[in-house]
Amino acid sequence: MSAVELPGEPRFVDNYLAALLAQASQLISSEFHAVVRRNGFSVSEWRVLATLDGDQALSIGRLAQIVLIKQPTVTRLLDRMENKGYVERLPHDSDRRVTLVRVTPTGRKTAARLIALAREHEQRVLAPFGLQRAEQLKSTLQRIIDLHQPAVRD
Repeated sequence: MSAVELPGEPRFVDNYLAALLAQASQLISSEFHAVVRRNGFSVSEWRVLATLDGDQALSIGRLAQIVLIKQPTVTRLLDRMENKGYVERLPHDSDRRVTLVRVTPTGRKTAARLIALAREHEQRVLAPFGLQRAEQLKSTLQRIIDLHQPAVRD
């Protein structure tokens, strides 16, 4: 016997911010993750490369927070990525307990191709909303993140 959805009041999750954000993230991310895998990378490698894009080094703790992966798992992932020449570890200037990570020139070149594809994907996702609404959405999401971000020691 199959269940049939009957009209009626909407379910709680149909208008609950956390559920809507999770569903939207899953749908949009899974579309691009297929591209990442076709290009020979794991989703975790992509997240690390995209996060480290640029010249700024990050602590492993902050990197783990951004890529949404537990720190011990990130450490093992960085071992593999360092062996491939994509990232390098650096000592922190003032705290010997903290290790910083930055992308290498090889990693930056590799990431550039995927970042271009990610930007194209983002444009397709946001196109139906127009530039102003798309920027407002991104600004609102960034504000939510800023307001609810736990502190991580660098």
